[in-house]
Amino acid sequence: MSRQEIEAKVRNFLIEDLEIEEDKITPDARLKEDMGIDSLDFVDIVVIVEKNFGFKIKPEEMAGITTLTQFCDYIESKVA
Repeated sequence: MSRQEIEAKVRNFLIEDLEIEEDKITPDARLKEDMGIDSLDFVDIVVIVEKNFGFKIKPEEMAGITTLTQFCDYIESKVA
C-alpha cells in the first residue's frame, strides 16, 4: 500500500467516521488540539484502522504520536 493510499484512507475515515472538518486535516495538524480527537475517538480509530489496514494499534505505540503525519508514518511502518 502506497503512502498516498494510506493518507487517502486516513483522510476519508477522519471526515466520514469522526466528522472532522476537511480544512482541519493537514499534515501538521495535531490530533487532539487541532482536530479535536478525544479518547473516545481514539477507540473508534483503533477499530477503523484494524478494519482498513489489518493490524491492531497498541496504545503504548500511539503515546508519542501527536500529528497526522506521525500517525500516517505509524500506519505505513505497520503495513509496509
